[in-house]
Amino acid sequence: MRIAIFTEVFLPKIDGVVTRLVRTVEQLKALDQEVVIFSPGTDLTEFCGYPVVRVRSAPLKPWYPEIHVGMPTPRIARTLEEFTPDVVHAVNPVALAAYGVLSGKRRNIPLLASFHTDLPKYTEAMDLGFLQSFAKRYISGLHNLADMNLCTSPQMVEAAKGIGIRRVKLWPKAVDTVMYHPDKRSAQMRARLTDGHPDQPLVVYVGRIAVEKRLDVLRRAMDRMPGVRLAIVGSGPAREQLEKEFAGTPTVFTGYMSGDELAAAYASADVFAFPSTTETLGLVALESMASGVPVVGARAGGIPDVIADGENGFLFEPGDADELADNIMLLVNDPDLRTRFAEAGRAETEKWGWRAATERLLEYYEHAQELHWRHWWGRQYTD
Repeated sequence: MRIAIFTEVFLPKIDGVVTRLVRTVEQLKALDQEVVIFSPGTDLTEFCGYPVVRVRSAPLKPWYPEIHVGMPTPRIARTLEEFTPDVVHAVNPVALAAYGVLSGKRRNIPLLASFHTDLPKYTEAMDLGFLQSFAKRYISGLHNLADMNLCTSPQMVEAAKGIGIRRVKLWPKAVDTVMYHPDKRSAQMRARLTDGHPDQPLVVYVGRIAVEKRLDVLRRAMDRMPGVRLAIVGSGPAREQLEKEFAGTPTVFTGYMSGDELAAAYASADVFAFPSTTETLGLVALESMASGVPVVGARAGGIPDVIADGENGFLFEPGDADELADNIMLLVNDPDLRTRFAEAGRAETEKWGWRAATERLLEYYEHAQELHWRHWWGRQYTD
């Protein structure tokens, strides 16, 4: 199958969307599919032997300078004409991927779109609630041009339907259980994350440092957890401000990590804290569980699809710093409970491989093609 992928983000940026896309493209290569990738903000010209078409872009300042907004160029049209895709996949259509949606419609190409970022929820988290109604109409309007839409958790399937997106299916979650493994635990990494106090309990957060990740909740929780150390792994637009807010607490800001270094950071922790309320899946929670570290996460977005409350981790009410702290301390003070949750979490992640998720995606591509041509011949869409 010939697949044209339009995405708003790609390497060298790393986040949950990019990780899923990278692992998916690797599996598409292994399954002998043909792919072209359209992306802003990248220096890559190829990935896995597939061409990466770079487009003009501008950083999304002042909010997310690491994210680039792509702009349509004649090169996109020429590449599509030459590649003749069987299907267009628009990943999180907002700007460049939205152009991918329109390009697919204009050329009568079967079209699938995937919903990874709850933009209406982001407007609320960023105190831009006055834009929420517009965001809902804009996102649902784009997605409803697609022959099929995908979400990465059952909760987000319902959320997408709730803002008016139709023809929505579940794209199964997946995680790399070889890269992320309890065996990656490292005394050297633990000493680094605890600022030289490896015998003290260690809580880790991995992800972007931004307002919508609700690290303010974790800051309040720190006041209720004497003797507990925290490592914040990642970077983002709110880092400077949060470093000031966490001053005086036993917190280490490590900056960005990837690969084996990141795997060691996960595995060297005792508990993973995840207060974000805007996750459509929460890949970092899966990566922590694969590393044998139980997660305490907010009961919001796609997180409840990852954490079985009281079985392999704990859920807490969004924004409730007291409940977050209480759950962390339960795990810190009970090694047997922590071990039981760790083993259960690891066992759960071993069910979710990238090959199976990508094979399901190929089935969805075929279904999108079928729906497209049925609709083209004048028959109604069906779910």
